[in-house]
Amino acid sequence: MYYRAIRGATTVKENTLEAILEETSVLLEAIMAENQIGSDDLVSILFTTTPDLTAAFPAKAARRLGLSDTPLICAQELDVKGALPRCIRVMIHAYTSKSKQEIKHIYLNEAVSLRVDA
Repeated sequence: MYYRAIRGATTVKENTLEAILEETSVLLEAIMAENQIGSDDLVSILFTTTPDLTAAFPAKAARRLGLSDTPLICAQELDVKGALPRCIRVMIHAYTSKSKQEIKHIYLNEAVSLRVDA
């Protein structure tokens, strides 16, 4: 088993509790499914949001998904001029048998523009 960091990001259409939690849930589920990561494989999850998202902590979505034993942290990104608005980023730390080349980083909605290789 290897210790890996898996990145992902998504955007929301509006700054509401339900929009933030729904899109974060979709992102977490996609990362875990694509990388065959189970809740027992998780070490920690880091979330960041752009400063325009103030209605909810995205970590609450992880708790709603039943990830109650995983350490979580939320932080605000720098307010960089021209940055993608209403963006939620995640970095999942997990144990997996996948090589670095096999890991799938997931970018959804407008966040696909963050990946030049996508």
